[in-house]
Amino acid sequence: MALSVAHPSLSRNTIVASGVVLFHAAVLWALLQVNLRPRPAEIVVPVEMLSEMLKPPAPKVEQPTPTTTPVPPPIQPDPVVRPLGRPHPEPRPAPHPAPRPTPKPVEVATPEPAPAAAPPAVAPQPAAPPVAAPAPEAPPAPAARAAPAKIELPSSNADYLQNPKPPYPPISKRLGEQGTVIVKVLIGADGLPQKADLKQSSGFDRLDRVALETVMKWRYVPGKRGGVAEAMWVNVPINFVLQ
Repeated sequence: MALSVAHPSLSRNTIVASGVVLFHAAVLWALLQVNLRPRPAEIVVPVEMLSEMLKPPAPKVEQPTPTTTPVPPPIQPDPVVRPLGRPHPEPRPAPHPAPRPTPKPVEVATPEPAPAAAPPAVAPQPAAPPVAAPAPEAPPAPAARAAPAKIELPSSNADYLQNPKPPYPPISKRLGEQGTVIVKVLIGADGLPQKADLKQSSGFDRLDRVALETVMKWRYVPGKRGGVAEAMWVNVPINFVLQ
């Protein structure tokens, strides 16, 4: 009859496995026991109730007792002690003086006023002779106004000046440009132009420029005031006409 022998490694593994299972079962049982224990009930007391319960009692206020000041008794005057003896005699009334007789009025003679002396006669003074009114003064003769000095304007028409005619621009001739230019020129005392301004345009820039250049090249007879030469402005017309 054959006997089966258990292998030693199988029995050891079985023992270890069963021990691990028992250990986990014991731990699980302990956790269940802790969770199943009844817990004490928790009571939550509001903060307001605690503050009311812990509020100290209000201190008692002692009312001051009224103090009465003693009133001193009234001071009575000392009794007047009169010496014993004869009683004082009562005062007798003073006798009334006898009325004096009223004096009789005495007549006094009033002196009559002396007549006033007549004022001395005063001879009338003769009337003062009438004073003649002063004759009105004659108004002063108006001062004779000085005659204004004679003014002679500068001129460019003198023959001895020999001023050349302004050149006619060729482009203006081909385009048919023509017109009158008036140039305002300041002439010095020596007869030379000092400044020129365009007073009236011809309507064409080329003609205006030629007129300004021409008047600045000319010579002039200087202007005079009272025969004395001085700088003056003069208007110089320049005509551009196609023939």
